[in-house]
Formats: sequence, C-alpha cells, structure tokens
Amino acid sequence: MQRIRVLVVDDHRIFAESLAAALAAEQDVDVAAAGSAPAALRSLDRAATDGRRFDVLLADADLAAPLLAVPAQAPGPAREAVPRPCPRDGIALVSGLRTSHPYLRTVVLADRDDPRRAAAALQAGASGWVAKDCSLSRLLAVIRGVLRDETHLPPALLTGVLRELTAARKHRSESERLVESLTPREREVLRCMVAGLGRKAVAERLFLSPHTVRTHMQNVLGKLGVHSTLAAVALARRAGVGPVELEAAAAAASVPVP
Repeated sequence: MQRIRVLVVDDHRIFAESLAAALAAEQDVDVAAAGSAPAALRSLDRAATDGRRFDVLLADADLAAPLLAVPAQAPGPAREAVPRPCPRDGIALVSGLRTSHPYLRTVVLADRDDPRRAAAALQAGASGWVAKDCSLSRLLAVIRGVLRDETHLPPALLTGVLRELTAARKHRSESERLVESLTPREREVLRCMVAGLGRKAVAERLFLSPHTVRTHMQNVLGKLGVHSTLAAVALARRAGVGPVELEAAAAAASVPVP
C-alpha cells in the first residue's frame, strides 16, 4: 500500500495536532503537524533532504506571520542558510512553496467561505479550499483527490470564485497592455522599482544620471496612469513584471577588498 504523507500547519497547535491524530488513524496516511510557517518549512526541507518528502500540505488560511525571516536550506551536501521571505498567511505560504517544493499538493483550510481569498489561493497554486468544519471523510476525499490532480472547492463557492478569477484575468490584461506601452528602457526602470531600488541605485545600476532616471520614472508613472511608485509596482506585479536580479550585485558588494 502506497502511503500518503501529509503535513498539517496551523498556529492553533491543538487544532493541528488533533487533525493530525485523526488523519493518522487512516491506514494509508502518515501525518505530521507544524504550529507555524517556519516550522512547516523546516519540516518540508528536512523531509525532502531525507528522501521522505510530503505529498500534501494542509495550511491554515489565516496562519499568523512570523516576526523573523526563516532560513532555507540550499540543496547539496554543504548547505548554507539562505534568507527566505516570511509568509504573511497560509496563502502566501502556498505561493512560496510552488517554487521551493513544486511537487507538493496544497490545500487551504479556512474558518469561513470567502470567494476572493479562495480565488487568491488557487492563483497561488493551491489545489483545494476546505472549510475547517467539514467532515473527516470529506477532507480525506480532498487529500486523495488533489493527488489525482483534481481541484476541490465547496459548491457554494464556485460561482464567486469564477467571478473573482474572471475579474482578475481582466485586470491583469489591462495591466499587461499598459506595461507593453513602455519603452525597453522604461521597463527596465520599472523592474528596478519593483525590486525596491531608489533613484540613485537605479542610476548606478543602469549607468544613467539621476536626472535621466527621474525622467524615466515620471514617464513610467504617466504611461501606467498612476501617481506613486507603490501604485506602479502593484500594477507591474499584476502584469507579471518581476524585479531585476539583485543577487549578483549583492554578492559582488560582499566580497572583501584586499
């Protein structure tokens, strides 16, 4: 019998452990519990390193954000701690795991039905949204279903979630159209803005004068139809514009000068 490895993460430790105990009564389920996003990340990394990775993650939608960043383990025998952004809730945790643990199926556990957040969970990579007060048999059916690449939502949420996804797609299309109106140099400046770089840092990176960068930034705001850098960054994110890569620059800056 092939066993299913499940990790439950909820900052209400009693709930996490109680649900884990109930699931563990199934003959084909191995389950562990984590009381926070950092603990869940450590469990996932450790299990992957040991060759016993988890199949399904059950994450609380309202998982509390930790105060400090969580170190991630880089692959390979000589692993070093790498800074990892702190998930602000269960949906953010799911989104991060899509990259770091792409094989993992994720299901979000929620106290209440919320079409907007359920749609956000699906966009983040979740395979299901389940009410915490559902029956154990229903939860087990969802766990087994997502392993067959099924997507599970409560029937009452379907219409609302489809509406949210349609609106998000329309909003994204408009954002993409606005970004496409930028020149290549303006898009490069926008990516620097998404990375959080100020005018001086952008000038140094692109070998431009601060005055020229200011002009490019003003043009970006005007073409995007926004009035602040924050609004420009939010629109860029919706359009799928990512930040410039800063790792190489940071590594070069960290090399000691003899």
